[in-house]
Amino acid sequence: MVNTVDTTAGASEGTVPPRPGYGQLLRTPGAWTFLLPGFAARQPFAMLTIGIVLLVQHTSGSYGSAGIVAAVTGVSMALFAPQNGKLADRFGQRAVLVPGVLLHAASVTALTVLALAGAPLWALFVAAVPTGASVPQVGPMVRARWAALLGSSEERARLLPTAAAFESVTDEFTFVIGPVLATALCTGVHPAAGLIAEGVLTLAGGLLFAAQRGTQPKPVGRRAGGWKRAGGSDHADGSAGSVEARVSALSVPGVRVLAVVFLGIGSVFGGMQVSLTAFAEEIGNPGANGLLYGVFAAGNMLAGIACGAVAWKIGPRRRLIAGYAGLTLAASGLWAVHSVPALAVLGLLVGLFIAPALISGYTLIEPLVPAGARTEAFTWLTGSVALGQAGAVTAAGQLADAHGASAGFVVPLVGTTLALVTLVALRARLTPKAPGRVAARGMGHRVPVAVD
Repeated sequence: MVNTVDTTAGASEGTVPPRPGYGQLLRTPGAWTFLLPGFAARQPFAMLTIGIVLLVQHTSGSYGSAGIVAAVTGVSMALFAPQNGKLADRFGQRAVLVPGVLLHAASVTALTVLALAGAPLWALFVAAVPTGASVPQVGPMVRARWAALLGSSEERARLLPTAAAFESVTDEFTFVIGPVLATALCTGVHPAAGLIAEGVLTLAGGLLFAAQRGTQPKPVGRRAGGWKRAGGSDHADGSAGSVEARVSALSVPGVRVLAVVFLGIGSVFGGMQVSLTAFAEEIGNPGANGLLYGVFAAGNMLAGIACGAVAWKIGPRRRLIAGYAGLTLAASGLWAVHSVPALAVLGLLVGLFIAPALISGYTLIEPLVPAGARTEAFTWLTGSVALGQAGAVTAAGQLADAHGASAGFVVPLVGTTLALVTLVALRARLTPKAPGRVAARGMGHRVPVAVD
């Protein structure tokens, strides 16, 4: 179902607006001021989990212990990320990002030193908590900047799905580079090199991104008494909107559903990272880990590029269900594969279905959540992926220790299956409360919103 309202002002009659695409998106004034720093700042995110796993496995000799430490980091991030997002909505991204990256660099340093010193597992857990809690939420912050920038006019609003696809491609490009870089540093330089590089890049990239003040969404300040409708501002530029800020994005039913569903995506990332590492060790070729994970992430990136280039005629909710069904089907064969070429092909297929699910979920945030709570909403999804990844890393690590890499590949299958069942059962909650919600973009302007 697609709800539309005719435009009563703006383009002249008979004028066909240009088809949304990456070229038009990247020509948006001000976009490049946050895109390049944002890419640099999010690059280390894909290095963190694999860096911890490789370092702790080297110092402890156990994938199970390595997985648990990485899981503590992921759980901590999942719990604190939404709070960081809420603070960024309230006080501004820079105010949260600068102290966050400083704390993260210090925490990563402490975790690295403790692991190399042979500290007990509980000490690694203590260091893992602030490491995860301080992970900078650059991806959600960039998405919030796109929403603020594109939400200022009807013409730009048509580019929101393209922006979601572009951000997914950017995320996955980091997951192509990050794990390969971390693995190469850990296996070719020193077991701690990957984690050290993650801390240094996070600090440098985060400070550079924080310096771009001009494009950050306008903070909502201390207004936290519920949504304000008439006369409120729904966009960072102060243009009129249907709703403003509220206390928490999690109070929106659709956000809660998406947060649960994104646990399944996290289970794929976590299960693949640990199981591919264990598989590479089993065949006596540790370097194959980076290659296999890179192929998996490349599939995700290619699918993201394609999703952004397609003019979809079905809404994001149906695309989310279709993407998840394909992801579950592709993940069902991972445990039965025992050769590098076959695992590369199947990993590529799994990656191809992740991007449509991610993009569709992020696209649904714009019609479901007011502008003043979108950074928080995006961080709930990001945190949910991290939480699912944490659980998957733990489970896959224990299974790989006890039964080999093949057993670890069962984790993505279980996670995606449970998420798909949840999505199908609760799909009605992914429709905005007000039927045919239409966000005002100024006097006489309305934007069609696809909800199915």
